[in-house]
Amino acid sequence: MREVEDELGEIKREIIESRGLVIKTNNLTNALSADIRSIARRQQSYERRLVWTSATAYVVFVLVVLVVLWFAWGARVESMKAETQQTMEDNERLRKEVREAQKREEDRSLAEAKAEQFWELVRQGKRAELIEAFEPLRKEPITKAENGFFSDAVERAQNELAAQLYREGQDKVRVQRWQEAANAFEESLKYKDDSAVSGGVKLGLAEAYRHVGRQKDAVPLLQSLSEGTADKELQDDALYQLAWCQMDMQAWNDAKNTWGALIRRFPGSHFVPEARLQLQSLNLLH
Repeated sequence: MREVEDELGEIKREIIESRGLVIKTNNLTNALSADIRSIARRQQSYERRLVWTSATAYVVFVLVVLVVLWFAWGARVESMKAETQQTMEDNERLRKEVREAQKREEDRSLAEAKAEQFWELVRQGKRAELIEAFEPLRKEPITKAENGFFSDAVERAQNELAAQLYREGQDKVRVQRWQEAANAFEESLKYKDDSAVSGGVKLGLAEAYRHVGRQKDAVPLLQSLSEGTADKELQDDALYQLAWCQMDMQAWNDAKNTWGALIRRFPGSHFVPEARLQLQSLNLLH
């Protein structure tokens, strides 16, 4: 009987322990369930954050890529514009160089044609025409050798024409056709005012001026000839003509000084006797 009671007591105790164990297990299960739910909520929250983070990162990545592409595209466009502009400038420069080369070629061809025409004038001995044609020709793109040759030809023509007109003026002086003589002497100086005969031309022109009543125009020419830099053989002639011009202009004191200078500077001149006579007359009358 006691054994039965002991067994029942043991069974009760086991039942009680089992019940406690079940309760503990249930509590543990509930706690585990709560932990699992908490973990699930955290996992869901993490997954949502991860989704948002991924979406944000994707959006940022896309924006960065778009910005990079925008700047790269802009740089490429600017590069293409610069290349296009440079190409256009190069093309324009090349076209300009081609036009300039064509113009130089045309100018050179035209210059060669003018040079041939000028040489024909030289060959034919048309001195007046070649002198007139030389100045426009100098503006053309001729070579240095051509310019030097043509310059020499023009200078020879100028000297020859100046001498020819000087002789024509002297011929007019001999027959006392003073205006025609003055015209010839003026043309001579127009062609060459520093030729070998320019001193004689100026003296002849001054004498012609004196005989046509242009003493005021003759005086500067004669004064320049009477200076020490002029040809010595012309100085006494210049003083003689100058004194007569001053007398024609009634510049008596200037005439006295000029006659006196002629006598002092050129005592052996054939003009001295007349100079002394005129000086004495001026001293008595004026």
